[in-house]
Formats: sequence, structure tokens, C-alpha cells
Amino acid sequence: VEIPEPSPELDDPGRDLRDLRRVADRLADADADLAAAAVAMGAWHRSMRHCPLCGGLLEPEMAGWVLRCREDGVEQFPRTDPAVIMAVRDGRDRLLLARNAHFPGRFHSVLAGFVEPGESLENAVAREVAEEVGVTVTEVEYMGSQPWPFPRSLMLGYRAWAPEAGELTLQDEEIAEARWFSREELAAALAADEIELPGPASMGRALIDDWYGRSAEA
Repeated sequence: VEIPEPSPELDDPGRDLRDLRRVADRLADADADLAAAAVAMGAWHRSMRHCPLCGGLLEPEMAGWVLRCREDGVEQFPRTDPAVIMAVRDGRDRLLLARNAHFPGRFHSVLAGFVEPGESLENAVAREVAEEVGVTVTEVEYMGSQPWPFPRSLMLGYRAWAPEAGELTLQDEEIAEARWFSREELAAALAADEIELPGPASMGRALIDDWYGRSAEA
């Protein structure tokens, strides 16, 4: 696999693998799994330098998979944050796509959000959709999962249905725009370069293609 040169804005191309998203779909499954683990572990080591209990320095053990405090000996382990990502369909089998306010350009994807403490995954799907676009989800179906090491998430993918969906109410400072797409409308928007979809290696793209029936950009 030919790997493109690192982006010039990277501080340390030898350690910073944020460009993994650009090449993940060109890696073999085993290589992609190793790269995802490396990115996640690197982010954990850069952010976890001191013991959260006493502030002592942490030292790596077990090839870096454990960090032990020099002062109290307490072990710290890598953390994974669960997040739900959902392809929401309305009563006309249209798909909801949105542009996050923090993403520039034409990039649109399905909705996603982190799971809160004490919350089931299904409730997280319904809450995030209601918060971000004001739509009530009545049914969800689990599709699959994907490690997303940016910096340490596990994406849990769902189909979701909102048959009585009305007008969208966008969450301030979170969702810049959102709309329902039929398959014909999505194909036309892509052909006109009005929107850009996630890359083929992402769970978001897998959920879009699942609804579309094949690759949406084929």
C-alpha cells in the first residue's frame, strides 16, 4: 500500500498518526486494526502522564498497556469511550444527514454522540437525535461496532426510525445544517458536489451505504 506523505501541519509525523483516516480504507484488516490500536494508545500515553488520584508520575508497564503510579502504585488502564452513531430514517424512508458546526466545508454524515453515565445505548440513540435535530425515534436496530481512536472511542452503529418526523430543530452551536434525503436527492447532491460523505472506512459511511443499498458514490 502506498502511504501518502504526512500533512505538513503535523508536529511530529513519526508519532502523530492523525492521517490514519486518510489511508485506513487502503490497509488490510489486520494492519488497520494494529494502526487503530497504535493511534489510541499513543493518544492515551500523551494525555495520561499523572496519576488521577495523587498527581504522581506514571510509568509504563506491560509494553505500555498499563501505567503505574510511582507514588501509590495504583495501575491505570487504557480507556474507551462508547459513542452511538445512527442512520435515522423517516416514514418515507428518507435518510437524515447533517453537517456538524465544527466541521468545515460540505461534509455531511449521520448523527452521533457519546453515551452518558447510566444510559443504555438505545436511550443514547433516542436522546442524541432529539437533542441535535428535535426528532423522536421510535425504533432502533443494532448494526455493528468500530473502534474509532480519535482519540479513544468505540462507535456503536444503529439503524433508527422516526416515522412521524416533522420539522427539524437544530441544536445551537452543534448542528450547522440538516435535511432528509431520498436516494435520488442524495445522488443528485453528490453529483453536484453540494455535499461530501464520510470516507469508506468509517462506520458513518457503512450506515449510509446500508440505507442506500450500495455505495452511495458508486
